[in-house]
Amino acid sequence: MNFQNPDKNGYYGDFGGAFIPEMLYPNVAELQEKYIQIIESEEFQDEFQDLLKNYVGRATPLYFAKNLSEKHQTQIYLKREDLNHTGAHKINNALGQALLAKKLGKHRIIAETGAGQHGVATATACALLGLECIVYMGEIDIQRQAPNVARMKMLGATVIPATSGSKTLKDAVNEALRDWINNPSTTHYIIGSVVGPHPFPDLVARFQSIISKEIKEQLNEKIGRENPDYVIACVGGGSNAAGTFYHFVNEENVKIIAAEAGGLGVDSGKSAATTFLGTLGILHGSQSLVMQTEDGQVIEPHSISAGLDYPGIGPMHANLFNQKRAEFFSINDDEALKSAFELTRIEGIIPALESAHALAVLDKKKFEKDDVVVICLSGRGDKDMETYLKHL
Repeated sequence: MNFQNPDKNGYYGDFGGAFIPEMLYPNVAELQEKYIQIIESEEFQDEFQDLLKNYVGRATPLYFAKNLSEKHQTQIYLKREDLNHTGAHKINNALGQALLAKKLGKHRIIAETGAGQHGVATATACALLGLECIVYMGEIDIQRQAPNVARMKMLGATVIPATSGSKTLKDAVNEALRDWINNPSTTHYIIGSVVGPHPFPDLVARFQSIISKEIKEQLNEKIGRENPDYVIACVGGGSNAAGTFYHFVNEENVKIIAAEAGGLGVDSGKSAATTFLGTLGILHGSQSLVMQTEDGQVIEPHSISAGLDYPGIGPMHANLFNQKRAEFFSINDDEALKSAFELTRIEGIIPALESAHALAVLDKKKFEKDDVVVICLSGRGDKDMETYLKHL
């Protein structure tokens, strides 16, 4: 099975597709028809690769974490997406989609954000490329990610609070989709994760695949082989994980591990561990695993991390789980905090709370001494300092 790309209808196995209101059909159909042709063109790639190198600061380092490796008795490399301009992997996709929007003649950009990193990245791309930017963000997330809200506003974006439901990421997506329905001809929706109707999961994964492409090249330089034994990433919707896994999913000798947000525990009623709690359903335009009641009402997720606080998972990841190609771990809030403080104090790197969930796998699984383990450090922890300070 090809785990990397969907079929022509946007399905990864049983998951994916495009379940959209009629008003959005022209936009989505245009994207489906043109996205590969545009993003694979020489003109687009020249501009995009130049920005990734000279504006974003790629390639990001693949750092051998000596102290962490000694503590956990294995060979741990960190893919330092936290060193990108704006502080996370999100800029890779935001710039790519903003360039795509310009090629499609769209001048108004909308986005949703949870932890605020995608909002900042989108506002940054729009400032650079001269596009109007509107970011929808849950009211609760606006409070817990205030530094990122300030950055978005400074970059010229309009930040609109989502005040319905749990007032978090799911509700921000709902509001962004409503906006897009009302403004279909002028507007492009830069979805921040590998979710939404086809072609968004594939589009975002392709822009983020630079992560695994670089890992292969950098590992080859460092140890003389392209493939690690394990790749680990955190999964909410799953864009950093899609990028980290992309060039390894069809390599049978590479083991793939995804870390979901267990919140207060899978059985607590306060969790976001979709593969443990979800069933087949439709959320935000695609069929995937969704945390829902028997009659299809979405169950409110919970995570200490705003970026993992989502009641679904991207269809690519749902397929990896369903086919047992990836091993999924549920990481509780306290386990993520413990791993964040560990990395900070033995490597001098403050990770985003999202990334700390991936690091926590080191306490859950026993690795061999010679195993090469690559962990995606998807973002830096500046945005989470208020939460960290509460637990010092």
